[in-house]
Amino acid sequence: MEARAFAEQQKADAMKHQKRSIQQAGMGAHEDEEMKRPREESTAEESAPAHAANGEAGAEEPSTAAEDADAPLQGLSSPTNFAERAKYIPMRLNQEQRRLLHLLEAALSVSEYTDKVDVLIWRNKSGRIHTQIKDTCAVLCGLVVAQDYKRGQQLVTDRSFADNAAFFQTVFEVGRRYKIMNPDKMRSVYGKLLYMLMDSANPEVQELLEFKCVAPLLTVHSFLDARGGTQLLEDPLLDRATAEIHAGDRPRYEVQRDIKAKERAREAIARKYCSSRLSQEDILTAIYSLSDNNSFLLFNRDPIEKFIQYFTACFKPHECDGPFSLAIQGGRAGARLTHNHERQYHYVLQSLTLWREVSTDMFKLWYLAEQDMLREGNNYRLCDTGQGLNRVQAAPSVSRAMHGILARCQRSIGSWVGSSVVHLGDHNVPNALMFIDKYTQVPRILNPVVMVLDELPKVYRDPELKKYIDATYGDLSSCQMYIITDFCRHAFDGSGADNFFDAGSCIDGRLTSAWNWCSKVEKKPYYPLFKLAGFSGFDGDFK
Repeated sequence: MEARAFAEQQKADAMKHQKRSIQQAGMGAHEDEEMKRPREESTAEESAPAHAANGEAGAEEPSTAAEDADAPLQGLSSPTNFAERAKYIPMRLNQEQRRLLHLLEAALSVSEYTDKVDVLIWRNKSGRIHTQIKDTCAVLCGLVVAQDYKRGQQLVTDRSFADNAAFFQTVFEVGRRYKIMNPDKMRSVYGKLLYMLMDSANPEVQELLEFKCVAPLLTVHSFLDARGGTQLLEDPLLDRATAEIHAGDRPRYEVQRDIKAKERAREAIARKYCSSRLSQEDILTAIYSLSDNNSFLLFNRDPIEKFIQYFTACFKPHECDGPFSLAIQGGRAGARLTHNHERQYHYVLQSLTLWREVSTDMFKLWYLAEQDMLREGNNYRLCDTGQGLNRVQAAPSVSRAMHGILARCQRSIGSWVGSSVVHLGDHNVPNALMFIDKYTQVPRILNPVVMVLDELPKVYRDPELKKYIDATYGDLSSCQMYIITDFCRHAFDGSGADNFFDAGSCIDGRLTSAWNWCSKVEKKPYYPLFKLAGFSGFDGDFK
């Protein structure tokens, strides 16, 4: 009854604002009808203007709290199953956990764990692992003493490492959770952490340590389940409460309108589901964590979607335009594959579609990857894979999930060009960590390319640069087509390795070819345009 009364009040207040917003936007009723999503309960309500930018739907005018849930903001193309997604979305860190994270990063930055453990000749590996883990735990305790003397005394005074097992488990779990939510962070120390926890799962090492270092990852679903609040994941308002708001070229009042609607949805959910076990603050933290996943998709999946839009707008499978043909010939310009225009078109589109699906399910894949690596009894072999010593370990959970994604792509596309082999647990992709690291590179490749394509129209406004582009490429559209054509040819030509099996057309080889193109972009004739558009590199920041 409270929710119904709130909705009616919001509707009454918003109807007046809705008419004023339509007049300000200068849009007719027929434009509203085109962008309005059908509603289950009501089909006679008026809708506010919705805007489309670059193929993404805008947000409609919030008239009631219930209607807000059915109106997707830009970046959400379809209703989302939050009950399933929440099982793999980590909880956002609180202030105390962030202090623990700083301690962990400091301890790992000075650790030489992998240098001392991953060696081919050793006398007692379990003893070596035990010593290194205890050294890391000792550094953590010392840092706690330096940060908070009273708390540090509680950890070190007359207590063994086993007595502080809960503290160490919490610190390591916080680091794992933070890394999943922020793939660009901890790039130099996360591997040490995961390899150390992998070794700690060995029964012999656990016997020496007398405690377990690995704790289950705290996800949104497990957090709510422990407090009896999982029903809020089915609430229709959750779409609005977690949606990303794109400003773009929209008027400021429209952005503010969407922000207010998002805040009202959050407040309504927090009031509706709060209880003695689940406070409003806990509910908001869970909602913010779900929003973090949407932010991840915005910056990691959406650039792939944007490039697919560029690609399908520029090329057709049965239309081959001379200089902009996608055809490649093995042995020419470094290509290892031979495809005509139509076959290369499908090959590129399938690869991009697969990358988009992997980025969509990245949190799930990361969750499963850690399960595979930290599972007791899942041993590894230290081998020279041609790229140094690596831990070769099976990853059955990630393999099943990846084959499921591949099968889903093949069913949606209808056919498949090239090999469908997924390398995992071999010398190409030694373990699940390498698999995750490989696919987190996809947005680092496509983000700069999409950024350059989006910035070129702004560069073209400068009279002198316009003369340069017109003299070199003919016009702006031809310039963009030249860049897209070169990328789609040579980032998907099977290059990047010294044999066909390691690169070629396999699932992982497609990404190898893309990295090979990135390594040669400085030699491309259009590289000055990349610099003018703000390009700085593909590797990102290692801090």
